[in-house]
Amino acid sequence: MSQQILLTRLVRRRLVAALEARPSAFRPAQRRWMTRAPKPGDGPLMSRRADRELPDITEVSFRWRRTLPIFIAIVATCSVAIFNYQKMSSPVVSSTLYALRTSPEARALLGDEVYFKHQIPWIHGEMNQLHGRIDIWFSVRGTKGVGVMRFASNRPTSKGFFNTTEWSLTMEDGTRLDLLDIGDPFKGLLGGAAEELPALEEDAPTRGFRKQVEYK
Repeated sequence: MSQQILLTRLVRRRLVAALEARPSAFRPAQRRWMTRAPKPGDGPLMSRRADRELPDITEVSFRWRRTLPIFIAIVATCSVAIFNYQKMSSPVVSSTLYALRTSPEARALLGDEVYFKHQIPWIHGEMNQLHGRIDIWFSVRGTKGVGVMRFASNRPTSKGFFNTTEWSLTMEDGTRLDLLDIGDPFKGLLGGAAEELPALEEDAPTRGFRKQVEYK
């Protein structure tokens, strides 16, 4: 009985050794799934093979390095355009342009239809009304010529009024016109001294349909 058991074990060992020594061509093929690889637009991949090949780390690149400078350039351009539009639509620019249109001396040099020179005007300089600093210039044109209008005003103290230091028009040929010699039309706009209103008389007679009625 013991000899049969030893013989059986010996046969099993030799059989296992023979199977392990067989070439790989005779080994049974590993079972793999028949699911095809996903294509673009197929949707999310819910499961992955456990024995899949890992990607090559040298092929993985950071694409944001190429697009980040473009993104920064777009943001910077949009920011500059927004600040320029804010200055262009400010009441200071609108009032200076209106005062330039109504100035006889400026119309003598520029002509009629005074407006910005370019379709999309660029307002140069600083406009900081909060801290009391305004120094801007931009190109204007008319039917007779083209020039650059400059306007500068400052506020010495936080509770003071703006004081216009320069309002001039420089033509392309170098002719310079100092528009402040005529007067400062921006005192009311920038918080300058307002005209004094006449004092009301306390005992002024009642006007219009109102009448004084004595109640008894």
